[in-house]
Amino acid sequence: MNKTNRRKALKQIALGSIMMGAAPSLALANEAMDEQDYKLKGNINHSVCRWTYNFLSVEELCVAVKKIGFSAIDLVGPKDWPILQQHGIFSSMCNGAEINLVDGWNHKEFHPTLIKNYTDHIEWVAKAGYKNLICFSGNRRGMDDETGLKNCTDGLKQIIGLAEKNNVIIQMELLNSKVNHIDYMCDKTPWGVELVKRIGSPNFKLLYDIYHMQIDEGDVIHTIRDNQQYIGHYHTGGVPGRHIIDETQELYYPAIMKAILETGFKDYVAQEFVPDQKDNDAKIAALEKAVRICDV
Repeated sequence: MNKTNRRKALKQIALGSIMMGAAPSLALANEAMDEQDYKLKGNINHSVCRWTYNFLSVEELCVAVKKIGFSAIDLVGPKDWPILQQHGIFSSMCNGAEINLVDGWNHKEFHPTLIKNYTDHIEWVAKAGYKNLICFSGNRRGMDDETGLKNCTDGLKQIIGLAEKNNVIIQMELLNSKVNHIDYMCDKTPWGVELVKRIGSPNFKLLYDIYHMQIDEGDVIHTIRDNQQYIGHYHTGGVPGRHIIDETQELYYPAIMKAILETGFKDYVAQEFVPDQKDNDAKIAALEKAVRICDV
């Protein structure tokens, strides 16, 4: 039986069972509903992080996301932008200007390299028609919070004028320092918020990674509501293990997404879980499931 005929049969059986009061009716009806074509509501701008689906080529990932029904990919650098553009896919969070995750703006010895990199990338991002460019604090290496804030402020202020001129938003990602990124400095929302305040520009914001912040501080919905004006982008991920954001993990993403939506947020929410299914089709199906969970 082909897929179309199976859908019709399931619907007919489910409806018949409901009319007869049969016990299997709800299960059959749910299966029929699951197989129906789903159209995204349009309230959330969905995306997916490139690195979590790197078993696909960039072109294959473009095809996959368009089939699911959205049109953006996070963490893509300049060399792959032409492929995205060929498929009508938006680079929702650009990368490539950073040195790495550990050598960041909190250490002045990296400022010359970072300033050169970000000066180039800001202009490239603007020319390509994109707007978000990621950055990282770097690791502490024994540094205290205040010194890190001062160094990040001094360095970032040297590029923020160019970002304002080109309508590019520099976004520093909040990462957990407990499990994945030991010693990372920007590991708590209050530290990141203080940095945004010191820079004092609408073109510098925080990338609030829900997975990372659940690990390091919790209280996700409250934090989002209280700090909405400082957040420019979101990443998802199941806790524990950064797996799919379904009923197997401790966060209830529909409620989180509703809270984000209620703040008036208009930018992108990118899936950043690592699919642990065995075959590629199942991994792509997991992405579709996660997007639907977040589609409030």
